[in-house]
Amino acid sequence: MASPRHPMPASPSMKMEDERRRESDDEDMKPLMTEMESKTPREIPMGNAPDLGFVGRTISNNPEFFAQAAKFAFCFFGLQASYLTWGYMQELIMTTSFEPTERVPTGKFPSAAFCVFSNRFLAVIVAMIAVKIRHGSIFSNNSAPLWAFTPCALSNTMSSWSQYASLKYVSFPVQTVFKSSKIIPVMMMGKLLKGTSYPIGQYIEALLITVGVAIFSIASKTPKEDNTTNLVGLILLLMYVFFDSFTAQWQDKIYQQYGKKNVDPYQMMLGVNTSAICITTAGLIITGDLPIVWEFLAANPVVLKYNIITAITSASGQLCIFYTIKEFGPIVFTIIMTTRQLISICISSVVFAHPISLKAFCGAALVFSVIFYQIRRKYNSKSQRDGGGGGQG
Repeated sequence: MASPRHPMPASPSMKMEDERRRESDDEDMKPLMTEMESKTPREIPMGNAPDLGFVGRTISNNPEFFAQAAKFAFCFFGLQASYLTWGYMQELIMTTSFEPTERVPTGKFPSAAFCVFSNRFLAVIVAMIAVKIRHGSIFSNNSAPLWAFTPCALSNTMSSWSQYASLKYVSFPVQTVFKSSKIIPVMMMGKLLKGTSYPIGQYIEALLITVGVAIFSIASKTPKEDNTTNLVGLILLLMYVFFDSFTAQWQDKIYQQYGKKNVDPYQMMLGVNTSAICITTAGLIITGDLPIVWEFLAANPVVLKYNIITAITSASGQLCIFYTIKEFGPIVFTIIMTTRQLISICISSVVFAHPISLKAFCGAALVFSVIFYQIRRKYNSKSQRDGGGGGQG
């Protein structure tokens, strides 16, 4: 019986020949593999894949621009919904004559500071919950210390108080004109606090928006018998414009100093309102408003409901404010808030059938023309940058 044949051990020369053969096979496969790996999804046939159409192709070719556009739309409509409601409730609280009390015989709500306090109280609660959910703790993960938020917390408190208090002294058109004139003071405050330089064209655009909103606001309101402006009211409105301009620029400065990645809108909201609640509480105690407000709310419980609605819309509005300033800066935020004055009167005209005069229409056309021009200019500038970068690559 023949013994089984064992394979002969391979010699070193045979091993080297096998390795060369395998390497040759690998080299033959590489062009095919490289070609397949380098193909993009567009180069590989997709069979009967549906055509995305013009809109789909435009979005796919400009994903960053349309992502920013979606963020801007969220900021715009969030701010409008929150602060249109907040402004209506604010005016309702401060101008309505309620049931008189022993300490408040006029029946007018006695404390603008309490309105600010109620807004900040709910905002602190919302911010704490949001920061806890997002970061796992309330204060330990904050890169910016609490004292960094104190200046804008003080200015934010003072601007809100001045706005509430001014409604007792000035007419609605005058207050609207002052609100719509914030863009230029915001730019000046940016120059003062951060050394920001704005091109002359941006100052002209800000001036045109201010003029347009002022024309629309005044021309859209029917004159009232009591349309006088008190000196105290003018001082309060000047305080409002100054403090509000400071607030937006200081918040932007915090984002720049500590980094947008290290301070999110919820931490900003928490830091500002924590300081603000301390300031407003101290103010209520010092002025002795607490027992007066308590007595007034007991006689007029509907005012408490109005304050709660105001606090909710103020909290949602603050979330939108901090997010808008972080993503787009204080100038864009101020433009959005300025157009809110115009939109509020448009809604009033539609709901209550108030006619819009030719002067008001011209003011509205001026505002929207400047805003659309800004959007077009920024889009063209971005397209040119992207095109230039692609040519160099």
